[in-house]
Amino acid sequence: MSSAPYLTLTVIHAEERGEPKNREKIEWKLITDLAVQSRNDAIEKVNWYAMRWKIETFHKILKSGCRAGESQLRTAERLVNLISVFCILSWRIFWLTMLNRVNPDAPPDLALTQSEIDLLDKMVADKSEKRPGIKTISHYLTKVARLGGYLARANDGPPGNKVIWRGLSRLISIECAVASG
Repeated sequence: MSSAPYLTLTVIHAEERGEPKNREKIEWKLITDLAVQSRNDAIEKVNWYAMRWKIETFHKILKSGCRAGESQLRTAERLVNLISVFCILSWRIFWLTMLNRVNPDAPPDLALTQSEIDLLDKMVADKSEKRPGIKTISHYLTKVARLGGYLARANDGPPGNKVIWRGLSRLISIECAVASG
């Protein structure tokens, strides 16, 4: 019986600077077998780890939203094609959700087609707005989320991936029905 090979491990201790309001300071202790020869190498590994949440969220949308695991396809080629489409859909849902959080005042045509904007204007009535007349990406993504069950109450946080996914699914279904006559 052979023994496992030796690994050289590095522990990276990263701590958030300053005192954040309303939450505890982030502190990570990461263990890696990747080479860490400098401060820049350590920062690179911490940045990689920070992306973990986004990657997990993307896969959650792919698995739960698109239900990729429920496919009944029998050939690898068909499965690869389906997963490719699902990856694009999952990326779009995740991107729309994050765009709404980091740049809510962006113009709606940054992420939505004109037909999607027009359809949302017809399907979802405007709620009272803080800035009437200014229609931002946030305005339209809230409409998408409302199609997915988001209540858009005054104290609600921004819509999440799940209601964006459900609303976008409904919008696309209606858009397809309108296009087919």
